[in-house]
Amino acid sequence: MNKPTHIHILGICGTFMGGIAAIAKQAGYRVTGCDANVYPPMSTQLQAQGIELITGFGTEQLELGADVYVIGNIVTRGNALMEEILNHNLPYVSGPQWLSDTLLRDKWVLGVAGTHGKTTTASMLAWILEHAGLHPGFLIGGVPQNFDISARITESMFFVIEADEYDTAFFDKRSKFVHYHPRTAILNNLEFDHADIFADLAAIETQFHHLVRTVPGNGLIVSNGREESLDRVLGRGCWTPVERFGSESGWQIDADNRVTLNGEPQGMLHWDLLGEHNRMNALAALAAARHAGVPVTLGLAALTEFRNVKRRMEVKGVVNGITVYDDFAHHPTAIDTTVAGLRHKVGQAKIHAVLEPRSNTMKLGVMKDALPGSLKDADRVFCYSGNLGWDAKGALAPMGNKAVVIDDLDALIEAIAAAALPGDHILIMSNGGFGGIHEKLLKRLS
Repeated sequence: MNKPTHIHILGICGTFMGGIAAIAKQAGYRVTGCDANVYPPMSTQLQAQGIELITGFGTEQLELGADVYVIGNIVTRGNALMEEILNHNLPYVSGPQWLSDTLLRDKWVLGVAGTHGKTTTASMLAWILEHAGLHPGFLIGGVPQNFDISARITESMFFVIEADEYDTAFFDKRSKFVHYHPRTAILNNLEFDHADIFADLAAIETQFHHLVRTVPGNGLIVSNGREESLDRVLGRGCWTPVERFGSESGWQIDADNRVTLNGEPQGMLHWDLLGEHNRMNALAALAAARHAGVPVTLGLAALTEFRNVKRRMEVKGVVNGITVYDDFAHHPTAIDTTVAGLRHKVGQAKIHAVLEPRSNTMKLGVMKDALPGSLKDADRVFCYSGNLGWDAKGALAPMGNKAVVIDDLDALIEAIAAAALPGDHILIMSNGGFGGIHEKLLKRLS
């Protein structure tokens, strides 16, 4: 079968599908695509690479005559363009399947899976390999600041991918990561999430075991030794060597950032990143890079130059002594870790936590009862309740007058600005654009 020269991507403006578009273009394909909302930054990023974008899913797009249609998981039955693709029996494939079959077949894939830390850990791993001169390809669900791009394909045999457990497409309900066939797999952690597609934690553990089944015997699984859920996954059957991190047998790091492997000193980690979660991410990346041939000392040297990922405790600006941060945290565990990390950094200074419960899981209200505990280290909490289907005031009532719930964005910005004083820190947490709140708030503060 000849390599198709023209792919048309449905749902191209998501981070993952936009990444596929970018590396397909780099690999020599003609790439076009469409989405319901074509807007920056992804639209400008793609157009800069010569990728033609179309707004909407009009059936006239069949006239482009693509060789294959690559379908994002935002596309459902009833989508006008998808219905015509089906009616005409045209070739279509999911994004993960296309990526696996065409670009990853001959690669040493290093897949980073887990409920939290996938983007950061994949970015650390890609940077360690780059620093070691291995020039890896990668596809990451964020923008690593060491690279300033989220995806690239190279001549290197190594390819780092953020291995997401979300489902693949309307016609393939397996997790995306079962398509990648990693030789090195990181299982970073495993908690309940994605309540819109998984009934319970056991359902997610089953998908993780599907991933474990695809890792070859000459590969390596790097697993968080503190997670009972991952122990259960591996207990179902494992045919690959396992290295654990964060537990006595395996990789460890102490409060002074001394790294050991099976009790043997490996060196010191010198960096400015905050929190135990980032130390654990570093251990996972060091172990995976070592499997790819990078000595631990070289990995540690690379991490001294690691610049984190955009939207991970990213300082958006400082106005009148008030610092505004942007963070992607949207699950109670990630919120807890993020606020705790900032508290460790700023000491007794006042923290105003601003939350948009925007993920599908948060919108369903499944984890609302965990929110007060996850925000305990903040001095004030501002929750945006626009488009929310549950009672945020009721959920945050245990916090008393420490929490404010507002359903209008402009009113929210006014309330935050009124409360913030010089020396304070405003931590904005959302997995979306949050209506451009960062720039609006900085402007209001000035």
